Amino acid sequence: MDKTTFVYTTYILATAQRTWDALTVGELTRQYWGGLMNVSDWKPGSPWEHRNPEQPGQVLVLGQVVECDPPRRLVMTWADPAEAGSPGKHSRVTFELEPVGDMVRLRVTHDELEAGSVMAGKISDGWPQVLSSLKSWLETGRALAIFCTQKREARQPVG
Repeated sequence: MDKTTFVYTTYILATAQRTWDALTVGELTRQYWGGLMNVSDWKPGSPWEHRNPEQPGQVLVLGQVVECDPPRRLVMTWADPAEAGSPGKHSRVTFELEPVGDMVRLRVTHDELEAGSVMAGKISDGWPQVLSSLKSWLETGRALAIFCTQKREARQPVG
């Protein structure tokens, strides 16, 4: 099947380190990702999980850390837990942070996606929601209500 790539770039009035921490510290992730957490030790080769802490054991997305260069670059694989044993179905997410004056440019590239797949459809709506919420939270201390007020039962993770 053909592969596709999704790229989203935003500029955030925050430091690269503060933005990095928001991407990698689970308790901070919860603030703008609708209560969900990204959990890992962020060492290359380590697993990472996108979890719902209100439902222990519930993993919504998982993968492996490929590259970690704080606070500049994080690369990880991305998969539905049902496809954990099928590496060919895993996609890849790259976060690139670059200081620009008193801001940071955050570029998220989600590639190796199966074109037309459910995952590709989910992330094309999900990443703009999550990253807009991240930007708002870092700049104002408030996440976007449009994302964070979705009912937990109905919410679909980015992946």
